[in-house]
Amino acid sequence: MRKVTSCGEVIVKDLVWSNTLSVEVDEIDEDHRRLVDLFNILNHAVADGESADYQEAVLEELISCTVWHFKHEERLMLKYAYEELAAHKTEHQDLIESAKALQQQFLQADKRIANKDIEFLEHWLTEHILVADMRLGAYLIEVM
Repeated sequence: MRKVTSCGEVIVKDLVWSNTLSVEVDEIDEDHRRLVDLFNILNHAVADGESADYQEAVLEELISCTVWHFKHEERLMLKYAYEELAAHKTEHQDLIESAKALQQQFLQADKRIANKDIEFLEHWLTEHILVADMRLGAYLIEVM
């Protein structure tokens, strides 16, 4: 994710979209690509020391797009009678609450996003895609 060289230089590693993150459902994959792009924009904004206002704007956009994406997935789960809807929706709610809690800490603190926050967001995004969304994708492929 982030590496500091012996010279003190910060090297930022982007989250790269690949087939590993694909759930094989185009409309969901398109959403996920956008979320990955926004995560990378935020990651670079933090590493480059962009203004707190800019970091706040990118974090807000990431959270807003995630909320929209989760509603999109939930609509598909309803349409195709996904049996794990309740558990998946609960996971969505938990993820949004944790992201909003991070956002509140950011707004109340020194207005800087720390490396640990970036690592949290990366895990938050990839873990949900690789576990819950992969199950959803497999189901949707069968029923769509």
